[in-house]
Amino acid sequence: MNRRLAEGLHDGAERRDHPATEAVIAIGANLGNRADTLVAAVEELRRLPLVDDVRSSNAVESIAVKPDGPDASAPTYLNAVAIVTTRLAPSVLLRYLHAIEERHGRQRRERWDDRTLDLDLIAYGDVHSSDPSLEIPHPRAHKRDFVLVPWLEVDPDAEVPGVGRVDELLARLRESS
Repeated sequence: MNRRLAEGLHDGAERRDHPATEAVIAIGANLGNRADTLVAAVEELRRLPLVDDVRSSNAVESIAVKPDGPDASAPTYLNAVAIVTTRLAPSVLLRYLHAIEERHGRQRRERWDDRTLDLDLIAYGDVHSSDPSLEIPHPRAHKRDFVLVPWLEVDPDAEVPGVGRVDELLARLRESS
């Protein structure tokens, strides 16, 4: 991890007054040993400072999604969802997620490219942000069954803030396909 990133991770990360919030993290990998990578990523989430609890789903397999839609010629993904209870601010949590990706060989050359690990901050409590560096809830989560299915496994009453209940979103998605 580069020095600037390491310093940034600790800048503000130890704030004790931030309330505990549930954050939803989508985990995916389509390169390397995908299953081991997902397990390792969840373990790294458990070791983050100011993270009190981590609940994770089983992995589901999915076809890679590229800008033009599903790509059956690309390596398939294993996907899971973790719900973490954290006192980290969302921007700090996101920096930690990027650091975990980097430790697992993630290279950000091209958007939608195949990857060793992808950690997306899907939701952070009821927080809404349209900042391009921190869009929450994730703008496409409600359209991705590989996010909704494992999320429902971990939390059957889940909601995408401002969008709707995950079970209803999944039903609509399945009806339209």
